[in-house]
Parts: sequence; C-alpha cells; structure tokens
Amino acid sequence: MYRIAAATAVLAAILANPLFAAQIERACLNSDRAQGNRALCGCIQDAANLTLTARDQRRAATFFADPHRAQEVRQSDSRNDEAFWKRYRNFGQTAETFCRS
Repeated sequence: MYRIAAATAVLAAILANPLFAAQIERACLNSDRAQGNRALCGCIQDAANLTLTARDQRRAATFFADPHRAQEVRQSDSRNDEAFWKRYRNFGQTAETFCRS
C-alpha cells in the first residue's frame, strides 16, 4: 500500500514539473495526423513525461513537423543519437501501450 502511495506521489511530482512544458502535446496537436485530438496528444505527453527528459522532449517534438529528421537520427552513427533513439523507442512503446483507444 505504501509503495502505491509513494509511486503516485512521484508520478504527480513528475507530471507537475515545469520542465515538462507540454512540448510533445503541442507538437502533436499541430500535426496533421492528430487532427487536434487533445485526449490522444495529452496521453502521448504523459508518456513522454515518464520516459524522456525535457531535452529529449524538445528534440522529439521536432519529429512531428519533420518526420524525416527522425529517420536521420535513427540511422545516425553517433553514440548520442543511438542512446537518444533507444529512449525515444521506449517512449513510443510506452505511449502505444498507455494511449490505445
């Protein structure tokens, strides 16, 4: 019981953190694919808050406007890009699981 309460408190603190400025949600809402679906984009933002740093979120948000950029990062030989891509894939899997409708 204590673990659930502690996990809930940690999750609330993470989601309330001003560092997470809903960058993913805004990019999602502005994308052609989401068509302004606030519930879906909010859910995707929640998954981003759980799995990506604020810096990663800024980077990932650019993929909504320029999907080709994601492909470039995925194919990059850079270790930093490879590490980011692993985190980004984890975010995608988390969002897919959480946001199924």
